[in-house]
Amino acid sequence: MNKKRPKHLALHLIKLPLPGIISILHRVSGLLLFLALPLLLLLLQMSLRSIETYTALQALLSHPMSKLVMLILLWGFLHHFCAGLRYVAIDLHYVKSLKDARTSSKVVLLVSLILTTILGAKLW
Repeated sequence: MNKKRPKHLALHLIKLPLPGIISILHRVSGLLLFLALPLLLLLLQMSLRSIETYTALQALLSHPMSKLVMLILLWGFLHHFCAGLRYVAIDLHYVKSLKDARTSSKVVLLVSLILTTILGAKLW
């Protein structure tokens, strides 16, 4: 066993297939939503406290940077939801082959981006 194995794995050179990218994005979107939860709860509290805080919240959310943050959170929610449905379908054995897994990952990416575009344009 004199095989020359690399001491350091070059992760930037590995070609990850689309289902792997969808899996990583699912984890990233879940982390994003978890970290944004205190902010979203604070915004909910501000909207319910009084008319003055609601008006201040409206002014805050009308800023383009706030809208961009909300759009990213919207994408995170929609991607996490669609990918979660994909994983439920895989667990229930509706997705059985590698071809089906690749197709379902394309569907997840496409549907989450389309829904984000539609809802983001409606909310912008």
